[in-house]
Amino acid sequence: MKELSGEPLAEHTTMRVGGPAARYVIAETTDELVDAVREVDDADEPLLVLSGGSNLVIGEAGFPGTVVQVANTGVRTESLDECSGAYVWVSAGEPWDDFVAYACEQEWSGLEALSGIPGLAGATPVQNVGAYGQEVAQTIAQIRTLDRVTGMIRTFGVADAAFAYRDSIFKRTRMDAFGGRYVVLEVAFQLHPQPLSTPVRYADLATQLGIDQGQRAPLGDVREAVLAQRRRRGMVLEAADKDTWSCGSFFTNPIVTPTVADEVAERAGEAPPRFAAPDGLVKLPAAWLIERAGFGKGYGLPGPAALSTKHPLAITNRGGATGEQIVALAREVRDGVQDKFGVTLVNEPVLVGLEL
Repeated sequence: MKELSGEPLAEHTTMRVGGPAARYVIAETTDELVDAVREVDDADEPLLVLSGGSNLVIGEAGFPGTVVQVANTGVRTESLDECSGAYVWVSAGEPWDDFVAYACEQEWSGLEALSGIPGLAGATPVQNVGAYGQEVAQTIAQIRTLDRVTGMIRTFGVADAAFAYRDSIFKRTRMDAFGGRYVVLEVAFQLHPQPLSTPVRYADLATQLGIDQGQRAPLGDVREAVLAQRRRRGMVLEAADKDTWSCGSFFTNPIVTPTVADEVAERAGEAPPRFAAPDGLVKLPAAWLIERAGFGKGYGLPGPAALSTKHPLAITNRGGATGEQIVALAREVRDGVQDKFGVTLVNEPVLVGLEL
């Protein structure tokens, strides 16, 4: 276990903002992660568990307590057969896209559409990470966690995780303003041993692959097509491309009643795309709402905080932005959409020392 003092948190987030941590601990094994979290909780001190930093916006004041960086890595196959598939445990600190690439190389289907997403494997069940018609809830079998209330190890089955759109029990059950009750230690995925993808549900992706929506394609082809789609939107991390200095999608797609969707269409003078959601509700694209509220690609330039020039849903650091400036732009966009359409956007990244 490594310990640092005054470590700049901007160096550990994809948004590249954030002041120093009073204490910074790097937990390189699962036992070190458990011990570090227990130590801080036993001392009743502020704790921030840092995964890949891809879903975090931190203020210039930094963090007054201990930041524990999740750095335990490893992938182990518990079982592999035609009947039950590939049952694979992934450590929380394993880079997510490395594991997706590995699964595709092994011809294990179920994660290929989640290629190129930054961050670590342990964060994926918290947000129920999803893209291009897939989400991790479809393939997760178990989640091994540390319960910070009891100090005990607790393993969740997929039914207990209460997965929903960009949500889970791990996200909803808070310990304090800085983090959740459960720290993910490792995640088990149950994947399908086959060379073809799951049915491709995303229309643009199917078109790029030259197949009909709902058909399958070779895993490697789907992975490359997804990476190409994400690069066009500035959603694959590249140090030289400031459109990728972001948290990806800053707002979740709002889920509303059909009546509200009709009101949005009336206010916009055109019908927004609609996607079915549970309980008869519909999901509207946040990017569509943002653009039609007057916030186009690149809005905010030449300022240090601006919308991506490739995708209006990403708020980016153009160099030298502070967390406060990022949140100020997010607030302007959120309020503009609310004024125009009566729909309130909800931020996806976690804010530390900041309020939207």
